[in-house]
Amino acid sequence: MDTRTRRDLPARLAALLRRFEDWRRTHQPRSRIPEPLWRSAVKVAGVYGLHRTARALRLDYYALKKRVEHEAAVNDSTAAVPAAGLDAEAATPFLELVPHLSGGECLVELENAAGGKMRVHLKGVASPDLAALSRSFWNPQP
Repeated sequence: MDTRTRRDLPARLAALLRRFEDWRRTHQPRSRIPEPLWRSAVKVAGVYGLHRTARALRLDYYALKKRVEHEAAVNDSTAAVPAAGLDAEAATPFLELVPHLSGGECLVELENAAGGKMRVHLKGVASPDLAALSRSFWNPQP
C-alpha cells in the first residue's frame, strides 16, 4: 500500500495494517493468519466497514465477512451489549433511515463491484422507496 493511501487511513486501521505487514514479513506466503489478527480485523470492520477493511489489510472480503457474521451471531446470542471498546453506534450492524417529512434534502450514492454507480438526490416530502430502489440496483433482474 503506498504512502498516500496509508495516510488516508484512520489511525486505528493504519495501526492494524502495520501489524499485518509485520506479520507478513516474518511468515511464508499463504500462511494462516493468526486468530488475534483476525479478531482485530473483525473489530475494525465493525467500525470502518467490510470493504474498506478488507482492501486496506489485503484480506479476502468473503473470509472477513464470514468472520464478522459469525462474531455478530455469537454476540447476538450472548448479550445485547456492544463489544468492549466500541460505543453503541459503532457496534450497530444495521442503521434504518426513517424519512423526515419536513421537506429536507438527502443525497444517497451507491456503487457496486462492477463499477456501476447510482446517485439519488431527494428533496421535499415525496421520496421513493429507497430500500426497493437499492435492491434493484444491487440485484438487477436479467
